[in-house]
Amino acid sequence: MTVTSGALRSRTDLCTAIENELSGLIGKRASAATAYGPNFTRLWELAGHNVLGGKFVRPLLLMETYDALRQRGTNQPEQDHRETSPHATGHRETAISIAAAIELLHYSFLLHDDVIDGDLVRRGHPNLIGSLLAEAQALPRNNTAEGARAGSDLHWAQTGGILMGDMLLAATHQAFARADLPHELRLRLLDLLEHTINETVAGEQLDVGLGDGIIDPHLETILVMCGYKTATYTFELPLRAAAALAGADFAVENALATAGRHLGLAFQLQDDLLSTFGDPRRHGKDPFSDLREGKETAIIAHARTTGAWQDIEPFFGRPELNGAECEYVRRHLADCGAETFVNGLIEQQLQAFNDLLTSTIPSAVCTVLLDLAGQLEGRQS
Repeated sequence: MTVTSGALRSRTDLCTAIENELSGLIGKRASAATAYGPNFTRLWELAGHNVLGGKFVRPLLLMETYDALRQRGTNQPEQDHRETSPHATGHRETAISIAAAIELLHYSFLLHDDVIDGDLVRRGHPNLIGSLLAEAQALPRNNTAEGARAGSDLHWAQTGGILMGDMLLAATHQAFARADLPHELRLRLLDLLEHTINETVAGEQLDVGLGDGIIDPHLETILVMCGYKTATYTFELPLRAAAALAGADFAVENALATAGRHLGLAFQLQDDLLSTFGDPRRHGKDPFSDLREGKETAIIAHARTTGAWQDIEPFFGRPELNGAECEYVRRHLADCGAETFVNGLIEQQLQAFNDLLTSTIPSAVCTVLLDLAGQLEGRQS
């Protein structure tokens, strides 16, 4: 779908507003952090650099959906339709604050995820943990065994990731709780936030359980994990929050949530494809990290059902896997139809999404969602 120049200007304005809000949220906390010394201050400096460098997928989805839901005719000023619902707020600035808080939530999840997965790089650059590790390794130290130092440096860096993730979770709750909204609406958003965190954490536990062999790697379980871990906070939370803030009725909110679930599954399945079959120069990730970690994805679930699995299994989940061995596994995954199978799953989710775009969802919101679905097609990063 082609985005008009006007829409691009609007999206640029939204990005600026979200970035300004995030700068304020982080800047306030970074200033307060100076009272606790340079190491604590450095955590907030690194967090600010990483958060402000994101794509803002979630806050943009919230704001574009909110604006679409608030439309009531061409060139009609917002104050003329502010009370279209008993729950409508008409406070666009508050919506931007909630959108920015959701970006903090996203980054807190990434930090904890990086600790769990042992990742030091994100999108081709050191993540917060990787930056802390590099800084620790550059410090001069005497009378320390090399092995012990390496372990303590990594422990220090990963601890920073956990603690900053915790602080950003707290900052997200603060932003939601302090939003200038009617009491019932604020509680509604806090309930959405709690539901989102519960599902995302449950999804992460499933992901680790699958990878560690604690939970059987059935395709259905893997799809449930993808829904919990990705769809809920990346798509459902922004869409539901936008509906609540705009005063939409529950039928619209529920339809948006279901549409978000299908888009989220498609997004995660495509992300798994890119991690295994994509071009690392585009997506900036280790192209074989999923294979080395033994990550249970829909790709692997399909491969297990084919005769190729006996050739793949000896290499799957071996941390020392070299490039040639990884290429061997990747070829077998493609030859056994795993790539085609997962592309088929993506098409199913996108078809289910398109089937939901009925009169229940306002046409202006359908345009936002179709634009997002269009961005998924042919995604390389």
